[in-house]
Amino acid sequence: MKNLVAYITSGYPEKSFSIELALALGENGVDTLEFGIPFSDPVADGPLIEQANQKALELGFKFTDLIEISQAVAFKIDTLWMGYFNSFYQQNMKELLPLASKLGVNGLIIPDLPHEEALLYKDLFVENSLTNISFVAPTDSNERIQEVITHAQKFIYMVAYTGITGFGKAEDLQPFLQAIKMYSQTPVYVGFGVNAKTAKEKVKGADGVIVGSAFIDILLQEKLTYSQKIIHCSELSKIIKEEINS
Repeated sequence: MKNLVAYITSGYPEKSFSIELALALGENGVDTLEFGIPFSDPVADGPLIEQANQKALELGFKFTDLIEISQAVAFKIDTLWMGYFNSFYQQNMKELLPLASKLGVNGLIIPDLPHEEALLYKDLFVENSLTNISFVAPTDSNERIQEVITHAQKFIYMVAYTGITGFGKAEDLQPFLQAIKMYSQTPVYVGFGVNAKTAKEKVKGADGVIVGSAFIDILLQEKLTYSQKIIHCSELSKIIKEEINS
């Protein structure tokens, strides 16, 4: 069974909605929930997620909101925090990681933290039974891939193309996948540009997909009520889960 990771922007449009949506997604095919931390300059994210980030900040998102959301969700569905390093660093990593573990969070995804710098926090992650998800991109050499993923845990985040999230580019990922699997038995999940139309193709040879912009697109539709947004996101998750396993 191939896995589905769903990204949603924490606290958008509000905290209680994030909790309700997360639990609904967990009941409709999502295996892992990735809570994005709103940030003013999300360099790896496309326009939809950037827009949701900005709206969440304008609505007053605070890091304490993420903590409250996680407290309500993390013991019910596999939960990761996704954020840019400054968001975590400001909270003091030595205090934050034990808190994350206590809340039931299982790991962090930090797209702007280079592998070499991430190693500085390796022991802290291990001490708190947390995973720092490893990234690899098509521009990485085989030597670099081996270096980054040798000790990867939970899953390897395979960036499907060079650029930002949200664009369903069609690329032959098989040589890239084969290079990754040469060096690690850790599951490989494909991210960037995965939606209902592209999921079946992108998951070939991989163990799962990471979907963000497709969900955020629904959340940004102001004509929909909160209930309708949850219904549409749940339907989308069921469709993608079926696509990647058919």
